[in-house]
Amino acid sequence: MALHQRQPYETVDKQRATDDGLDQEDDALAGDFKEQVHFDDGMDELDRTNSYGGSGAGPQDIQAQLTAAATPLEYQATLETKFASYDNYCSLFHYILNSEGPVDLEVPTYYWAWDVIDEFIYQFESFCRYRNRIARSYTPSASNDETSEASLLRENPNTWGCYSVLNVLYSLIQRSQINEQLLAMKRNEDPNAVAGDYGTRPLYRMLGYFSIIGLLRVHCLLGDFALALKTLDDIELNKKAMFARVMAAHFTTYYYVGFSYMMLRRYADAIRMFSHILVYVSRTKNFQKQGPGSQYDSVSKKNDQMYALIAICVAFSPTKLDDTIHTALREKYGEQLIRLQRGGPESLPLFEELFRSACPKFISPTPPDFDNPALNVDPVDHHTAIFMAEVRNTMFSPTIKSYLKLYTTMDLKKLAGFLETEPEKLRSWLLVNKQRSRQVRWSEGALLEGEVVNGSELDYALQGDLIHTSEAKVGRRLVDWYLRNLARTY
Repeated sequence: MALHQRQPYETVDKQRATDDGLDQEDDALAGDFKEQVHFDDGMDELDRTNSYGGSGAGPQDIQAQLTAAATPLEYQATLETKFASYDNYCSLFHYILNSEGPVDLEVPTYYWAWDVIDEFIYQFESFCRYRNRIARSYTPSASNDETSEASLLRENPNTWGCYSVLNVLYSLIQRSQINEQLLAMKRNEDPNAVAGDYGTRPLYRMLGYFSIIGLLRVHCLLGDFALALKTLDDIELNKKAMFARVMAAHFTTYYYVGFSYMMLRRYADAIRMFSHILVYVSRTKNFQKQGPGSQYDSVSKKNDQMYALIAICVAFSPTKLDDTIHTALREKYGEQLIRLQRGGPESLPLFEELFRSACPKFISPTPPDFDNPALNVDPVDHHTAIFMAEVRNTMFSPTIKSYLKLYTTMDLKKLAGFLETEPEKLRSWLLVNKQRSRQVRWSEGALLEGEVVNGSELDYALQGDLIHTSEAKVGRRLVDWYLRNLARTY
């Protein structure tokens, strides 16, 4: 299911995706990927599959469980099959985590660990959404099949429960001591010194590592975006990271980091994350298709979602994009992008449409209430409402900025008259917008850290009833226009 070639991608830099230095680095990284597609020797320590021991300890069907854990469940799988799959995962993880000492297992594939964590979380996500959908549509007069499913779900509230899934991920991380190992590597120390008996085994180390990426995804699905970013404190976003060696893990990490930044109103950081992975994908797509077990087809389906999210972020925080991203964005959302940047009430349906098409499939942390279907809110609707509240607070920003750019000083009442609103209401909006224009921008270290910068191209200050702006581009253009026409006259 997964690529075994390294796919490095450097993100820890202080320049935007448009800088020449980053372009050169992307070219070098893409070249590195191309070389590995054809010349990978498969001898990286983390890629070896013959180092798990050959004792074969454990149940006789453990190898079958290993393979099944990384195999996608059929889309039309029955409810009984989903329950059985959950039981199989519980059995497998119980065996791995609670055996007397580390187990010796030979995993089926190079990146079995990522496939297992990815499929485990996907089945959890799809089951939660299915259960919520059944609960919201359930009525006592429903058909026998629907009543039977609702009864089965009601009687088993802990199946694919949020606590169970988080417990597995945190247990794998703790058992493998992977955070301690990553921290030791940051200090240029030997990770094996803090790995313990379990962490030195590639099986536990790889499962623990990808469980960190899994936690990023789960916390984002649950709507805790700050905690989602917090889980990556010990992982460095650079070409040496293990997730960069699996295309699906690489893409997943940047998608959820970028989306978390967007929901925290850190639009510059979100644009950076989305741009990095999309530029990388665009420059290596021909070579990804050549790799064995290529996942490019599945990753390419997510590209439109990433471009939709970039379009939203650019509308909130205008910035210069990489030429590759800018060209693709114009091709996909040309007229729509203009409407987003123009703002106003007519942009609201477009914001909502793009957000719904590009956001993760959010889930609820608790089982639904089958007795009161009206109380079961769709998590996607909930987070869409939160996002749209932010859009409504900023939808007049482009209009107000267009007026402020005309003058270096403007009377508050005069601007309120242009906008047909009350001066005090406008004052409140200007103060709120001023505060929101100050964003935290990440450069290095933990993802939640960064320096506070002004995220708007236009800065202003209020002094009584006067609004002072930092620039008046239109005013200078009027002077230039007057001088040009004066020259033509003579």
